[in-house]
Amino acid sequence: MKEYHKIQTVFKRDPETKFKTLLEGNFALPEFEYLKNNEWIFTEKVDGTNIRIKCAPYQEDGKAYGITFGGKTDRAQIPGFLVENLIQLFHNDDTRCIIAEMFSEGACLYGEGYGAKIQKGGGNYRQDQSFVLFDVKIGDWWLQRKDIESISIGLGLDIVPIVGTGTLFDMVEQTRGGFNSTWGNFRAEGMVARPVVELKARNGSRIITKIKYKDFRR
Repeated sequence: MKEYHKIQTVFKRDPETKFKTLLEGNFALPEFEYLKNNEWIFTEKVDGTNIRIKCAPYQEDGKAYGITFGGKTDRAQIPGFLVENLIQLFHNDDTRCIIAEMFSEGACLYGEGYGAKIQKGGGNYRQDQSFVLFDVKIGDWWLQRKDIESISIGLGLDIVPIVGTGTLFDMVEQTRGGFNSTWGNFRAEGMVARPVVELKARNGSRIITKIKYKDFRR
């Protein structure tokens, strides 16, 4: 099960402050600077713990089919109370049947474990713990947002909400000022931005970036 790639902050960090502050206007990647005035899609960044859901390829005898969980890295430990909730979400007959139909060749679902006891203020999102989906990969293909939305509906999963569109400067200014989370009357952690048409850099990495409210509050 492949780990989710790092999402680079939009600007470089200042080594003189031990990388605690941003060098605003100094883009972390040349691709960000080149695309800064293009239209990007912004989703709310959820303050949780990274979770991977691996759906193995389906076989009619069922022996090779399974759904397994992973954290941000292969060594990461998932809290026991979150594992229990993931089991309820994914290890039931109805969900297994739907996943078998959706992902006969296998897939990996990426998201955040979020809710009470997960990160400080996790209870602002919800009083229990659950999983919110933000990406799906099948083979070498990352799915489009519309397809991820269809999967979230089919499986009854939460999905990170779209909170706007605009340039990278729009993302920075909206996050700098702070904005309420889609989940309630509390400040969102930040935003993740992707070009309207998803792109890759020369090394094959995805063009995707982020910014957090706390990046401006050091």
